[in-house]
Amino acid sequence: MLDYPVERPLTLRESIVDFIKDAVVSGRLKPGERVPEQEIAANFGISRTPIREAFRQLESEGFISLIPRKGAVVSPITDKDVVEFYAIKSLLEGYAARTACAAITTRDIKRLEGLNAAMKKCAEKGDVKGFFSLDNRFHDVFLEGCGNDKLCALVHSLVQQFERFRVTALSLPGRMTESLSQHRDIIEAFRNYDAALVETLVRANAEKGRDVLVDELLRDKAGKP
Repeated sequence: MLDYPVERPLTLRESIVDFIKDAVVSGRLKPGERVPEQEIAANFGISRTPIREAFRQLESEGFISLIPRKGAVVSPITDKDVVEFYAIKSLLEGYAARTACAAITTRDIKRLEGLNAAMKKCAEKGDVKGFFSLDNRFHDVFLEGCGNDKLCALVHSLVQQFERFRVTALSLPGRMTESLSQHRDIIEAFRNYDAALVETLVRANAEKGRDVLVDELLRDKAGKP
């Protein structure tokens, strides 16, 4: 049985979070720029309470910083932050995948295949949000399969704090398609119970996300042509 996402209506907070994330990732809101709380409240026809709830989530995921007497400001992304995050993610997920390889089941592999097929449809539509959600579930298959609950919780906490990095990387041209190809190689390595190769490929998947995002940041610094 394939593991497809179940659609459900977004809550008001989730709608606000998605709206602001999209503005940040697309560049409509730039690093250091204040998030216009009053304007968002007027556009959604709501009070500021759900907006402030959304701000707290966005701060925990690295999209904004809440500054006293200034409000919500878009957080900067530095190449140093990106390199440090992906170094940790690569090590932890690679270890989890290697450990999970011995216990991977046919059902797990079918889940990975189903999720990657669903991601392919998202990539074809340019749906970064849908791709990102499915990508999390793809990685969860081996994170949960490694049998180390503390490691799983640690990785989840880490990726939540730096969600912006991954969403931004996936939004760059060609990254979703490239990630699909990397996933297919990971699935094949799991199918062959090749633990060393699985670890190498999972780490490479994270490291490619790092490379494309760092390249983009350095291009921004130098001034894009």
